[in-house]
Parts: sequence; structure tokens; C-alpha cells
Amino acid sequence: MPSDTPPINLVVFAGFKRIAHGSAADVLAHLRERKDDSPYLVFNEHTGEQLDLDVHNRGGAGAPAANAETHEETPRGVGRPKLGVVAREVTLLPRHWEWLNRQPGGASVALRRLVQEASRVNADRDAVRASREAAYRFMTAIAGALPGFEEATRALFAGDQNRFEALIDSWPPDLRIHLHKLSAAAWSTTE
Repeated sequence: MPSDTPPINLVVFAGFKRIAHGSAADVLAHLRERKDDSPYLVFNEHTGEQLDLDVHNRGGAGAPAANAETHEETPRGVGRPKLGVVAREVTLLPRHWEWLNRQPGGASVALRRLVQEASRVNADRDAVRASREAAYRFMTAIAGALPGFEEATRALFAGDQNRFEALIDSWPPDLRIHLHKLSAAAWSTTE
């Protein structure tokens, strides 16, 4: 079944220095060969989410641990799995169900159409929000004790790019570079 989800790329920091990045397999290979036993943190390169990797599991594919929220297990036999359609519970008021059932194609078709339209209309705003949340997740996990952290998070969510960049300017270079990458879409003026 084809997936709309791009493969996960990872980035690894030991302290504030980036020590690895790339596919899960490449990062795992690097970490297994690593001679330094200092602690490190692994992040989803695009979402800023901190991940747990089982570096010692040599028998498996070495994918990120199952705690990553973005990779829920798809239930089998419900919906139309061959088409990528998954059944989930939706709770609506009776009047909402009545309206949906009167739509051409029924409730499922109407809901898919509504979601598609809302995702198209809100794409720019969603990208800004996702970028801010990714930068915040990464900052919280790795930079919480750095000077200006709280002010930088406020500037990030206020959309104040100049203030944000000024506040993180004294932070270690690898950290700043990755924050610039994660926050690139956070400064949209179309909110």
C-alpha cells in the first residue's frame, strides 16, 4: 500500500553537538559504531519529536521505538485497508449525522470531502503551527536550561522571528542551525 508519509529522517545530538543525521538505518549504524559512550538524544528531523531507539537490537530493522505518536498501528479488517481507508469512531450530535447522511455518497464521502477541503484551506496555517510545534518540542528537550529559552519560546509562538533569532544567537551552532531548519515555516505572514 503506497504511503503519503515520507520516510523518517533522524538527527542525533550529544550535548549540543549534532553527531548524526539521516535515515533510521544510517543513524543506527553510526550509533552502533560509536566509541564514545556519552549520552545522546535522537529526534525526528522534521517534527522535533524526541525518539527512543533500540541501538542494541541487531536482529530487527532498527526503526524508532513504537512510542512515536506519528506511527499508529493500523487495525486490520476494518474499513478498506487495501485502499488505505481506516475505520475510526467519530462522535457527532444527531443533527450532524442527519446532515451527513443527506449528503451525496453518505456520511463517509461527505466527511472525507470536508476534511480534504479544510486541509487545503488551512494548509499555510497548519504549516506555521507544525513548524512552531516542532521547534518547541526540540527546544524543550535539548535547550531548556540555555539562557533566553523562555523568551525564545514566547517569540517563536508570537511569530517574532527577529526576536527569536536574537535570543538564540548565543546558543551552540549545531543547535541554532537545527532550530532554524525546524522553524523555517513558522514565520509566515498569512496567519
